[in-house]
Amino acid sequence: MFSADVLLPFLLFLGAALYTSVGHAGASAYLAAMVLFGIAPEVMRPTALVLNIIVASLSAVRFARAGLIEPKLLLALVAGSAPLAFIGGGIMLPGHWYRPLVGLVLLIAAGRLLWPGGLRIPTAEETKRPFWPFATGTGATVGFLSGLTGTGGGIFLSPIMIFGKWVEVRKASGTAVTFILINSTAALLGNVKAVGALPAELPVFAGAVIAGALLGTRLGISGLATPMILRALGVVLLVAAGKLLLS
Repeated sequence: MFSADVLLPFLLFLGAALYTSVGHAGASAYLAAMVLFGIAPEVMRPTALVLNIIVASLSAVRFARAGLIEPKLLLALVAGSAPLAFIGGGIMLPGHWYRPLVGLVLLIAAGRLLWPGGLRIPTAEETKRPFWPFATGTGATVGFLSGLTGTGGGIFLSPIMIFGKWVEVRKASGTAVTFILINSTAALLGNVKAVGALPAELPVFAGAVIAGALLGTRLGISGLATPMILRALGVVLLVAAGKLLLS
């Protein structure tokens, strides 16, 4: 049987590969993996944010080089999200509040992956830019939630962009992952002291997610889908959510 020293980095690699293929950085998958191995909440949040920053940095560069970021939409979103992510990152919730909140986030993420047929992302011809103040307000709400939970906000933002037909398929991924990079950085800066809780295994975790991101961004840029594997990840998130909400 594989030990936690092997299995946890593998789950982080898998989460990074799958999430970056759809324009996310994988924080909800990292949180789920750490929940399954009993990592303390005060360690989970900064670790997930650091891994998010590493993965999102790599992914954002690759999507930018491919011309797959919508700059005006991104600017409208982060104008609201970055300040609120900073504030949310500075709020240290006690464990009995943090665990159910993250459990709810993981439950939403699982539903996003397991929903029959998934979300239909609009084509370029179907898109329509949102009213700037509405996009900024949406970014602010997502930013605060992401700062509180240690996620980048992609699981909240992507469905909004898709249902609203704000951007077409591959630009949705590039815009989302750049948004996640900015949010995660702001949230971590909001509570720099949390860096002291980072685990000694962080270099191993970082290597795992970098390898996963290299694979996942290649799949995302080329437009290859992995629906069955994403649904399997949804089951993992569902189990982790249940562990947090019911324990």
